[in-house]
Amino acid sequence: MEKPNLSRRGFLASSVAVGAVAMTSGWPTRSHAEMGKVLRLRIDGDNNVLDPGYMVGGTEIEAQKQCLPFLAEYVREGGTFTWRPTHYVTKLEQRDPTHIDFELVEGLKWSNGYGTLKASDVKFSYERMKESDWSGYFDAMDHVEVTGELTGTIVLNKPFAPFLMVTLCHGPGAIVCEQAVKDAGGKFTNDFPAVCGPYTYSATPGQRVVFELNPEWTGPEPGFERVEANVITEVKASELAFDAGELDCTELGSDTLARYINDMPEDTAVTTAGELQYMWMGMNTEHPKLQDIRVRQALQHAVDVDSILQGAYSGTTSKSHGIICPGLLGQRHETGYSYDPAKARALLDEAGASGLELTLRTLNNQERMLTAQIIQANLAAVGVTLKVLPLDSGPFWEMGQESKGDMWKDLELWIMRFGTTPDPYEATQWFVSDQVGVWNWERWTSEEFDRLYNEGIAETDTAKREAIYIRMQEIMEETGAYVWINHEPESYAHTADITINAAPSGELNYRRFAKA
Repeated sequence: MEKPNLSRRGFLASSVAVGAVAMTSGWPTRSHAEMGKVLRLRIDGDNNVLDPGYMVGGTEIEAQKQCLPFLAEYVREGGTFTWRPTHYVTKLEQRDPTHIDFELVEGLKWSNGYGTLKASDVKFSYERMKESDWSGYFDAMDHVEVTGELTGTIVLNKPFAPFLMVTLCHGPGAIVCEQAVKDAGGKFTNDFPAVCGPYTYSATPGQRVVFELNPEWTGPEPGFERVEANVITEVKASELAFDAGELDCTELGSDTLARYINDMPEDTAVTTAGELQYMWMGMNTEHPKLQDIRVRQALQHAVDVDSILQGAYSGTTSKSHGIICPGLLGQRHETGYSYDPAKARALLDEAGASGLELTLRTLNNQERMLTAQIIQANLAAVGVTLKVLPLDSGPFWEMGQESKGDMWKDLELWIMRFGTTPDPYEATQWFVSDQVGVWNWERWTSEEFDRLYNEGIAETDTAKREAIYIRMQEIMEETGAYVWINHEPESYAHTADITINAAPSGELNYRRFAKA
């Protein structure tokens, strides 16, 4: 979800294949002469807490991917995101709905004299996460059973289909060195007490993070001898640095992405990691002006989403048909309503709501404001007067939460965007009944939706899971409280002589970059 301390965040036809396949004998190697020398890119701020249990959840994950072991990683196959084992394991297998067996590669060393990576490190790391700030990712895990120096079993307390995708592949799935963390006092902040990966880590606050080759690493070598991640807080400044040849890779805003698509700079390529963000216009079903479902349905028919995609996003985003993003199980490809101003006017007349006046609240940034202005014009065309109220981040994220005061009572319409991980479970969790007054600002409840939410978590049959998430989105849409808008991509410009690697939610994996 696009809110503090949760998940961050296709040239739209382009997509990067993520991760590496587990190998049981030998690793590909390259001489230093074949490596790229220095890779220069951007991070948007300092890494203040590198500890997986207490991180904020942004660029810290990028650092963890270079320096810590993971059992699983994301990959895209046939347009759908899935997982595969990493180079740290010779085996990772879900034996049954509640048991995941693993075997680690032998001889992978921790730095600072802490010995080799062992199954006991996995047990320590994951059981420690159950008591951490990110404990929700491990609610379904009971314990880790160590069966040998390199082997073990992750034991779940209930079937939880998203565990591999949502937990093991993502930042909370990082493995730390048990003894090193204990020697550090049980937690660590801006340095790793021990690393087990291709790079070492050093940081100059406010300036850059530098990753250099780890002399003790015996696994597959990375594509570059050195990575310089420069702290650049604004995307626009990073784009300018890339244009000036000072960076090899940068995230792109929608307007620059459109410019590149139409006129690609020389020796430049664009890669889209994923589109794991979903944006919609929401409606408060309890507000007196919006209690009549015919009014809400009228607004669904009144908004021209195609004009928003062109006018606010320059055609760089995918049209949304629900909360499940492109590449994920359960993505819809059509909605049950269409842009139809005549039908909107008829529904308003039928509901006795002609001359309606409403207020739409939105974050105060360029794309959202352009979107709001297009909606304002669309509603004016059917006789609805819309006031647009831009807000800064703090008051915006509090306005629908009952714990923050009574603003939720005045909410009428808003533009909202959440981000997600590559499993449909996470997107649906914000709309169950107990989220009313928390993140379900539309304030509807459905026994069927709640039941399907629990069934979707436990179901391991792919076809059945997909049907569950399709139906859940239909239930949401049938409330009339949603106008689906778009899925914004995480797109990167980079020099054409390198290939980049990114998680579907946008975190870059520098160790998997390669020089052509």
